Amino acid sequence: MRFPLVLAASLFSTAALAQPLVAEAPLRAHLSFLADDLLEGRGTGQRGGDLAVRYLETQAAVAGLQPLKDGSYRQALTIVGSKALPSSKVSFSAGGKTLSPAFGKDIVFGAANGQQKVAFDAPVVFAGYGIRAPEENWDDFKGVDLKGKLVIMMVNDPQATAAEPQRFAGKSLTYYGRWVYKYEEALRQGAAGVLLIHTTASASYPWSVPANGFGHERFNLAGAGNAMEGWLQEDMARTLFQAGGQDLDALRAQAETREFRPVALNATVKVALDSQVRSIEQFNVAGIVPGTDPKLKDEAVIYSAHWDHLGKDDEGSQRAGQSDHIYNGAIDNASGAAALLAMAQVAVKQPARRTQIFLWPAGEETGMLGSTAYTRAPLWPLAKTAADLNLDSMNFVGKTHDIGVAGAERSSLYASAAKVAKRMGLRLAPTIPDLSGAFYRADHFAFAKAGVPAFNVGSAVFSGDGSFDFVQEPTASGERLVAFKKDYHQVTDEYNPSWDLSGMVQQAQFTLNLGYEVANNKNLPVWNKGEASGKVKR
Repeated sequence: MRFPLVLAASLFSTAALAQPLVAEAPLRAHLSFLADDLLEGRGTGQRGGDLAVRYLETQAAVAGLQPLKDGSYRQALTIVGSKALPSSKVSFSAGGKTLSPAFGKDIVFGAANGQQKVAFDAPVVFAGYGIRAPEENWDDFKGVDLKGKLVIMMVNDPQATAAEPQRFAGKSLTYYGRWVYKYEEALRQGAAGVLLIHTTASASYPWSVPANGFGHERFNLAGAGNAMEGWLQEDMARTLFQAGGQDLDALRAQAETREFRPVALNATVKVALDSQVRSIEQFNVAGIVPGTDPKLKDEAVIYSAHWDHLGKDDEGSQRAGQSDHIYNGAIDNASGAAALLAMAQVAVKQPARRTQIFLWPAGEETGMLGSTAYTRAPLWPLAKTAADLNLDSMNFVGKTHDIGVAGAERSSLYASAAKVAKRMGLRLAPTIPDLSGAFYRADHFAFAKAGVPAFNVGSAVFSGDGSFDFVQEPTASGERLVAFKKDYHQVTDEYNPSWDLSGMVQQAQFTLNLGYEVANNKNLPVWNKGEASGKVKR
């Protein structure tokens, strides 16, 4: 009986050796180029973004990826860019007082409907968390008509209680808590406009984040959007509510209960919003490795990594007194884009049973626009898409004994990931509460929302807690990873030739191996019970 076992072991070893191996040299070369000043931060609607697309499609062809049906590697999407002009004003009349919040300091706002001029007077209503969640028996609107009104909401979720410790996923942030959901719900309610009350604790980032975002051009896919949306600084909100005859803290307490109903303030708002608007064409980049199985080749596994970052900002840098005006985005996300190129280079030499698609979405930094556009007009039928494995902000400080797969536990991808990790001598990193809603903040979520099992193949960079088990200098490596927080979305996110990319290669290899596991398996991945396909909120 020993001979068959030895033979089996030999065959397994041969199969393992045949696994396509990701090389560091091409990954590093692609990373250093994509993060170079020459590409000017790969900004949406900017020359640097156009250069990035041209580079990616060229390298996809060099690697041997097949183009799309039309012979191109590009999928076009129309994006509307909008920036509020200095002439824009928002003022409140409340309790006989006129409040004129200062843009950038007290309030930020913009148009998302593609209109150059938006003007309205409207009553002001507080809608609590602004959530409708049937599975939680939660409805903050209670049938109250909010058409034509300015709706003010809180971000985050209703908090867990002793009686319901897992209400809205307990400590984790659900999709209902994200700002993008609040804007979507305001649009569904027919509101004239929507403002979110900012606190650092509830948003998980400081006021400077929305202030910077609304201080620049913002992008949306062409189509309907809110006529006016933005954020209200907490102190300004408190002043407005008090002038309108309400106590903000008391209303917040009410909003923690299912009995909450929208509360009208004794206040109206006057909005005069002038915007600089332009329509631009951007591109997802995609290449294909056809499958080998006569039947399974009609199904596909997608590997994705967004190519865009924040671009070049001459104006903003001058205001901040910075000499550097290029947001290179080396880690976020030249790392993922480069890894996909390195993975594709070896995948074409050993096709899997199912088709493999390498996808570089546009516009992730502006709200996952490219991946959303893909799911609305997919290059491959979503019903025949096995999974999306996404890479975003990869590990640049060395190998680990474990691998992050947060979000995989929602589907059978977790079991597949565990199998692959074991083969590679790795452990799966423990699942921790998703306090900042990371699952909803990268391109895989557009696929999950559309019903495709998906997750971001994570590193400690993405979780930001430095908790992974590094092979070399565990404490120092974790500290270097945590230190990246200060470079996130800053001009200091630049490529460093001294980086140890062995961990990035490891992460890319794990992702590719997992893709092959899915692509060669006779069964498609499935969502776990309770994770409703196409309605992933938790």
